[in-house]
Amino acid sequence: MPTKYLIVTLPVQSAAGDSEASLWRRLQESISRNSLDTPLYRFTLPRFRGTTFNSLIALSDELVRSNVLIEGLALKIRKQIEDLERDRNAGSGTLAVDGVPVDSYLSRFVWDEDKYPVKPPLKEIVASILSRVRKIEDRLKVQAADYNSVKNQVKSITRKQSISLVTRDLSNLVKAEDIITSEHLTTLLAVVPKYSQQDWLSSYEFFDTFVVPRSSKRLYEDNEYALYTVTLFAKVVDNFKVCAREKGFLIRDFTYSPEAQESKKGELEKLRQDEDAIRTSLLQFLYASYSEVFSSWMHFSAVFLFAESILRYGLSTPFLCAVLAPSPKSEKNLSSILEELCGFANSKYWKSEDGDLGDESHPYVSSTINVV
Repeated sequence: MPTKYLIVTLPVQSAAGDSEASLWRRLQESISRNSLDTPLYRFTLPRFRGTTFNSLIALSDELVRSNVLIEGLALKIRKQIEDLERDRNAGSGTLAVDGVPVDSYLSRFVWDEDKYPVKPPLKEIVASILSRVRKIEDRLKVQAADYNSVKNQVKSITRKQSISLVTRDLSNLVKAEDIITSEHLTTLLAVVPKYSQQDWLSSYEFFDTFVVPRSSKRLYEDNEYALYTVTLFAKVVDNFKVCAREKGFLIRDFTYSPEAQESKKGELEKLRQDEDAIRTSLLQFLYASYSEVFSSWMHFSAVFLFAESILRYGLSTPFLCAVLAPSPKSEKNLSSILEELCGFANSKYWKSEDGDLGDESHPYVSSTINVV
């Protein structure tokens, strides 16, 4: 599917015997004759009523600003879909508008009069389109915030379980059988530099005479440190900690609690379930919202093209509207074809030297639709 479309209007030179049908044929023939890789479709604009030059001039700046807003929201939603699908290790689903692929919707666009009746003034139609878009944007902010809140909680807990052994939560690394607690004996957890493990194993028994021989067992190792247990008499814990610190080993404060461990595990599982559920709900909303916002964008583009065409060509000049999907290589040649078909005596004053189809310095009116 193309990633860039161009919706253009071309003035129909009725005085020269031209018509929409003949201009459409000439456009098709010119593209075919130049072997341009440019799919071409008709884009039908409704007959808006009660338009005057003054009302269109007053609306012109708002149309430009609001078009940027709607386009930005459509692209933002698309990116959010891609990011969320990546979070769950899935490829993006097919984006659709009103139940059909984006390219099909563009090539068969029909104004939805049930949503946007054409009888009201253009200003009211624009306000109606923007109202729909802003409601979606506001709801999206709330749902995205809910998802990000849960996602950040999961990240926070996961980060605590993956950072350095010097500071990380140790509860998921220690099992009941690793800990000995009695009236006289206790088990400590020692954080040993990865490359000092042999020093630890050969020296810990001599930090105090009340250390249980061969009681140290490695529980876990990361890139920098290893976690060891050591069992000793409770009465010498303070002295053992001092000796360990002097040798470069850290004794972590830790109290084994199976209840607390299960609680933390359950909390993380619950948060992950919530994250999956909220992500699924948000994705469903995003796919539906993309359809609605893209449809609103096309209706807004229709209003923009209609208003700008009248301001450019005049109230009495009919015009042809078409959708093109130019390849990057064909853009400059296509621009020349469109300028030639305008046929205005003053077309030379609008000509663009770089052939940028979206540039305003063309005699025709255009709106660029980027779908990626």
